[in-house]
Amino acid sequence: MSATPLRDDPLLRRLDAALAQVNQVLLGKPRQVKLAFACLIAGGHLLLEDVPGVGKTTLAHALAATFSLDFQRVQFTSDLLPSDIIGVSVYERETAQFRFHPGPIFAGLLLADEINRATPKTQSALLEAMAEGQVTVDGQTHALPVPFYVVATQNPLDLNGTFALPDSQLDRFMLRISLGYPDAGAERALLTGSDRRGLLAQLQPQLDGTSLLELQRRAQAITTSQALLDYLQALLAASRRHTEIRVGLSPRAGLSLLAAARSWALLSGRNHVLPEDLQALFVPLAGHRLVPSRGSSGEALARELLAEVAVD
Repeated sequence: MSATPLRDDPLLRRLDAALAQVNQVLLGKPRQVKLAFACLIAGGHLLLEDVPGVGKTTLAHALAATFSLDFQRVQFTSDLLPSDIIGVSVYERETAQFRFHPGPIFAGLLLADEINRATPKTQSALLEAMAEGQVTVDGQTHALPVPFYVVATQNPLDLNGTFALPDSQLDRFMLRISLGYPDAGAERALLTGSDRRGLLAQLQPQLDGTSLLELQRRAQAITTSQALLDYLQALLAASRRHTEIRVGLSPRAGLSLLAAARSWALLSGRNHVLPEDLQALFVPLAGHRLVPSRGSSGEALARELLAEVAVD
């Protein structure tokens, strides 16, 4: 990030340090790291979709360590039950009452590893948590920690024994990103450098939950002009009338895009949102929400929408 007057703020200097630390672990992926930070600062959940071995789990670990978030990892499998994630009420003979035993979802950052290997019933256990920051067990509502994030991974190529995420589940993820293979320089550094597990163990917290909530507050105060809102609405409207899109972007998607763009502007050292911020976030935000009417991918349609909608 370029130096700006905003970077004189101690909290934003710590944010710079946090970005630099994660980039030292996940080499050669500064844009994807910035997208992940924008998602968390905007209060959203993150879906990492890519082939195995490119650093999805490493990124989740690095985010939790850098933001000092209580971290829990759940390996999703076909026999995983909702209670394995949420928790269960156990009858205690001494008190003649049921006592709730929290599951791993009661964490600052939950890594749902290979989420599409679990059945739809187990996947749905995350819906209330991701939308409302709470879970309900036996009629009792239990609040989750604040902040609370889900970072989920899935492999788009291995379809054996997997269950595609339904639209309602996909919509809970603010951004979906792919890390991709490293370039030659980053791969050489990986081959000759320290083991990633060792680096993760050495990571130091650069921010904490309180700092993250303050960053969210500051991002929400980032200025958006009427012209920018016109551009955002034009993108939403274009997605709803496109002939090859069966289901366009909802108002909730528009709110998520605006929140992510404000966070992107904050990370870029600005106190106002530019059309370029919306453009940087549009494909990761819209690609998994658009439902094609034919064989096109959501990402391709999102890029097509960006090319079609002009900035006034």
